[in-house]
Formats: sequence, structure tokens, C-alpha cells
Amino acid sequence: VQLQASGGGLAQAGGSLRLSCAASGVTFSNYAMGWFRQAPGKEREFVAAVQRSGSIIYYSDSVKGRFTISRDSAKNTVFLQMNSLKPEDTAVYHCAADERGFGSSWSSVYEYWGQGTLVTVSS
Repeated sequence: VQLQASGGGLAQAGGSLRLSCAASGVTFSNYAMGWFRQAPGKEREFVAAVQRSGSIIYYSDSVKGRFTISRDSAKNTVFLQMNSLKPEDTAVYHCAADERGFGSSWSSVYEYWGQGTLVTVSS
């Protein structure tokens, strides 16, 4: 199982970035997908998750209204559209897959993790 995250980079405050996470080696439609982030010196933090059906989505309060998670089963890819970026969004963003299919804000339920992509937001 491989999860390949991409799309990170440098953005200005108020700007946007779109992260992608391509999955291989799994039946993508069976898995819930999540995004987590870890800033320097801080613990890993939940960002967003989408159930395998795509119909139920969770967001952390810190990103609600600014970030949008979506999935494209035809492409085996989950996306994270990040708008109105803030310097505190700076972190390494990881995607994760949950074979139960329900997703969660708890990182321990996810069996597979991508390597992460760095997002840096300047003020």
C-alpha cells in the first residue's frame, strides 16, 4: 500500500493550495481517507477526513470553512483544497487511509500513511 502526497509549497497568507494524495495497492473506494498535519515542535493534528462513501466528512475547528476535502475514486486520489491560508497552517501534511471505511479524528485508526508534503504559509 502506498500513499503519495503532493501539492505542498510556499503560499502567502490568504492564499490557496491544493494537496493531493494518490493511493495505490488498495481498493480505494473501501477506505476512508484523512489528512493530518504536524508543525515543528508540535504534535500531529487532525485536519479533515472523508468516509469511503464520500457523503460524510469531518473537519477540525481550526480549518472548518477554509479547507475542503474531497475524493475521486476514479483517480484513487483524495484532495485537500486549502483556502484563506494562515501562517499557523504551516506544517507537514500527511494523508492516511482507514480500512474500516468510516474515518476519524483519531490518528490511531488509520492503518496506512503517506510520507507528507510541506506547506509553508508566510505572513
